Amino acid sequence: MSELDEGSSLRIAIVAPPWYAIPPRGYGGIESMVYWLAEGLHARGHDVTVIGAGPRAIAGRFLTTFADPPSERIGQVLPEVTHALLAADLLEELQDEAPLDVIHDHCAASVLAATRHPAPTVVTAHGPVDGEMLDYYRHIGPGISLVAVADFQRQLAPGLPWAGTVHNATQADAYPFESSKDDFCLFLGRMSPEKAPHLAIEAARAAGRRIVVAGKCTEKIERDFFEARVRPLLGPDAEWVGEADAEQKADLLGRARCLVFPVQWNEPFGLVMVEAMACGTPVVALRAGAVPEVVEDGVTGFVCDRVDELPAAIERADALEPKACRQRVVDHFDVARMAERYERIFRRVAAGPAATPSRARRGR
Repeated sequence: MSELDEGSSLRIAIVAPPWYAIPPRGYGGIESMVYWLAEGLHARGHDVTVIGAGPRAIAGRFLTTFADPPSERIGQVLPEVTHALLAADLLEELQDEAPLDVIHDHCAASVLAATRHPAPTVVTAHGPVDGEMLDYYRHIGPGISLVAVADFQRQLAPGLPWAGTVHNATQADAYPFESSKDDFCLFLGRMSPEKAPHLAIEAARAAGRRIVVAGKCTEKIERDFFEARVRPLLGPDAEWVGEADAEQKADLLGRARCLVFPVQWNEPFGLVMVEAMACGTPVVALRAGAVPEVVEDGVTGFVCDRVDELPAAIERADALEPKACRQRVVDHFDVARMAERYERIFRRVAAGPAATPSRARRGR
């Protein structure tokens, strides 16, 4: 039997972005996903090493590139490139210890060093796959397999070397389940035109509901947007609480009558929607990107086609069953499910090109 047969342990190296600790203390969707995936793969008996920034806080092996994540410099080129070079050296050291079966990369810059390593590389496309990013993915080199976090990504770019689709996940019981909600709506996300907190405030106000606004506002572009489009809308019925840490985020998600998610772009996934549903909180969102794959319309939230539909959906949110929201996460966005799907892809990729479907035939 092949050493890659089902049931055998894989030696996996995961390269995370450098911006936040793993798990993140607040903002950091990719870092959260990496944490849960590493935990899930470790629980399945695999030899998992995570390369990231900050202190060790995972079950498996952790190698750090920065003792303190350079969060205040997010978006700058040099920290990510430095992280990529350090990660490449650490991968070589791991390979010298014993052959790696697969490298799973979540950092755009480190993918460029993939040819330095004999192990096959799997890259998860966490962001958009159009425009400049489409050009990037088209030229990342042979031997690299892509994983989509939503089917819509593959529909936008069917010619890329997709190895499958694996939805992001979280551990449902890591979040407080609340069946009795407070009478406020919640926006939780970046201060950016794509996430549209201003539209969330306007929708809640039109519905006659109070809204709490929390999110990342550290980069200049975010601060400028906040001052221009969000701060003027704040008032007694629209409270700004800043960037919530993990404890505050869980508390807000658990108590909110609904999460308002009026995205203005092709949302790659939107893990906050899953986190809300894990708390038993429905999601009121606009139909864009992965939203219809995450939210079951009429069951775990409402997927609207127009901004002017949001207020009525906010009013109807309390008619939805919190237990159905939680069950949606357990059934579709569970860590064990995500880990099993990635394992299946890793085994196929590690077995070589003959075991990996062609671009035209790749499926889930």
